[in-house]
Amino acid sequence: MIRCICGYMRLDKIRNEVIRDIVKVAPIEDKMRESRLRWFGHVKRRSMDAPVRRCETINIPDGNRGRGRPKKSLDELIRGDLKVVGLTEDMA
Repeated sequence: MIRCICGYMRLDKIRNEVIRDIVKVAPIEDKMRESRLRWFGHVKRRSMDAPVRRCETINIPDGNRGRGRPKKSLDELIRGDLKVVGLTEDMA
């Protein structure tokens, strides 16, 4: 979509980073990280009685595991995002 805004096609073989610099748009990874950390901060500010916070403490029993690599949990994603940004859980 950003290519169309600039008037470029895929045949022009211009890298995505260059087009993002021209339009001055942040990468999708950064925007997703920002929204995840915003949600994380929102949830952490809630009281422990809130349903969202009670869901954090639920223990899920082990069942039949699917084939392949397991998907990352939200906790792992948040931990990685905090590490990339250089924050701690208290700061979020």
